[in-house]
Amino acid sequence: MDSNEFIKDIQDYEKEKASNSYLMSVVFLTLGIPLPIVNLIATFIFYINNRKGTYFVRWHCLQALLSQLTLFVINSVAIVWLLIILFSALTLGNLFISYVITLILFNMIEFSSTVQGAIKTRKGIHTKWFFYGALADHLCKK
Repeated sequence: MDSNEFIKDIQDYEKEKASNSYLMSVVFLTLGIPLPIVNLIATFIFYINNRKGTYFVRWHCLQALLSQLTLFVINSVAIVWLLIILFSALTLGNLFISYVITLILFNMIEFSSTVQGAIKTRKGIHTKWFFYGALADHLCKK
């Protein structure tokens, strides 16, 4: 399937479930800001519950899960690094500040992609994100 390809034979319930897979991370964002694992767990549970669903639903659940996994790792590194700085003699350096700026940009891009993905899949449009789309293609069997 090509990116942004409109699929005509997708049922409404499939569009809704696929869209909800992206919304899981947005809904739990309010809980997960201090603990990035909350979003990952919510998306993982949603994926587990839908892993035997249709290909469209499974694929989008997997893409959302893969993006949350990356976000979890990046955010966790920042939290651990900040705790090390706070509880040791280290100071805030340019490297940490650069990492945090990159982290904020990555989170903003992921958030907007998630909202856009939820909207498009609800309309039945199959969207592939850079890197995650190809990985979901490889991991999700028809």
